[in-house]
Amino acid sequence: SMYTIAKKFQFSAAHHLPHLPESHPCRRHHGHNYLVEVILRADRLDSYDFVVDYGELRALKDFIDTTLDHQDLNDVLPCYTTAENIACFLYRWCKQRWYQTYAVRVSETPNTYAEYTEDA
Repeated sequence: SMYTIAKKFQFSAAHHLPHLPESHPCRRHHGHNYLVEVILRADRLDSYDFVVDYGELRALKDFIDTTLDHQDLNDVLPCYTTAENIACFLYRWCKQRWYQTYAVRVSETPNTYAEYTEDA
């Protein structure tokens, strides 16, 4: 059996994907209103009967607000700024703080998301 919690965060940022063909629209500089969801799992609850207290996850909001929000992601991230790579970047940040981190999802549009997890 497994307990799962999730929390969503939003930020706005610009980026471009220079490695794409000239004709691809994402090669040009553009922006998104991103939605980030962190998903945490545990087979046992802590002494307060939580996977992780939602209040602790405010650290992710603070990190997003100071590092990613209203930035050019190409200036911030050490990789191509695809949703997949942003999810990986945020997953690794979360995993260092909460071992229960299972996955991070990043949406650039209401109908799509990329997810990164290292759980087999």
